[in-house]
Order: sequence, then structure tokens, then C-alpha cells
Amino acid sequence: MRALLLLVFAALGLSGCGLRPLYAGGGAGSVAASLRAIEVAPIPGQSGWLVYNDLKERLGGTGAAATAGQAYRLEVDLDDQITGLGIRGDRAATRERRTLRARYRLVDLATGGVVLDATAGSDAGIDVVSSPYATLAAEQTALERLSDVISDQIVARLGLFAARSARP
Repeated sequence: MRALLLLVFAALGLSGCGLRPLYAGGGAGSVAASLRAIEVAPIPGQSGWLVYNDLKERLGGTGAAATAGQAYRLEVDLDDQITGLGIRGDRAATRERRTLRARYRLVDLATGGVVLDATAGSDAGIDVVSSPYATLAAEQTALERLSDVISDQIVARLGLFAARSARP
């Protein structure tokens, strides 16, 4: 009984705190509509291709109908590095760290001005094994995971920007 009472008071306290769901209204909400109005500029390189496709999917900008009525352009610069760690006596690395960093800018197409300039980044550890193929596969898998993480960070920040811009 005491736990139920505590839960009721906690729920009442949260209802007055002013928290609102970011994606209120689902696909028809103002944030989702703002995200669909973002054109993603091409990003060079393999990591750029992965991030570009992830961003297009997450922003809802797939298909020919999505290109009409764009209000913003997202420009992304990536820095992809692999650093060897855990050096053995024969100077061979036993561990690597793959780091993917993104600097992105949201450009208002009407004015040409940058309305958001931010960064995102993540890294992953990779074991270097005796098989070069296995190490290459691990590096590729790490890049795919990092691309997903970077895309999620960028879309979350764009969602916050859209939510704050939509408020009066």
C-alpha cells in the first residue's frame, strides 16, 4: 500500500514538471515534420556512405517525395582513425581503437546561414588477432556500429533543435 501511494505521488509530481515527449504526435508531429525537411548532403568515403544512409533513414528522407520542400541542409565532415594500442615486443599491435568523429552543420536553405554547428563522436576497441581477415572484419564491424552511434547522436541533437525552434 505504501509503495502504491509513493508511486501515485511520484506520478503527480512528474505531471507538473513540464516534461514533454520529443516526438509527440509520432510521424505527424512537428519535430518529425521538421526532421523530414532536412536534406543530407553527400558525405565522402566509406564511413560517409554509412553515416549518410543512416541519417537519411532516421530523418525519414527516403524516396522522391522527401526531396521536395526541404528547409535545411545537413553537412557532415567525418574523421575516421584507427590507433594501435597494446604493442608487443616485436612491435605488433594487439589492440586497436577505432574513433569516428563528426562535425556537422545545419544550414538554413532560405538564408544560407548556419543555424546549428555541433560535433558527435564515438570509439570502439578492436582485438588484433593472427588472421588479417578477422582483424579487417572486426574493423569493418566497428565502423558500422560507430556509424549507427554517430547517426543517433546527430538525429537526437537535430530533434532537440527542431523542438526548441517549434516552440513560441
